[in-house]
Amino acid sequence: MAAITHVCTIDHAAEMLGEDPELLAAIVYNDDNLTYGNIVTVHTGREETITALTDDGIEELKDMLIWARASETEWNNFLMDFVADPEIIERVRETRPR
Repeated sequence: MAAITHVCTIDHAAEMLGEDPELLAAIVYNDDNLTYGNIVTVHTGREETITALTDDGIEELKDMLIWARASETEWNNFLMDFVADPEIIERVRETRPR
């Protein structure tokens, strides 16, 4: 396994993938949703942290979202399983390519 030399914030990963940052944050909120080590907590202060992703984590998210958007049913099920906030679900529900 190669050493991790950098990570990307959720906002930057969302920009790279063309995704809603809150959608990605909801997915990685549960660190069991990606392979162990692909989600990194960065301490920015005594009691402040941000979540970041490795390159493998970004790729895993990308693949997960492609699979989820394979059909409208899969996309709706994915959103209900991974996102607890109804406002986020409503906002991103229409982003599945037809």
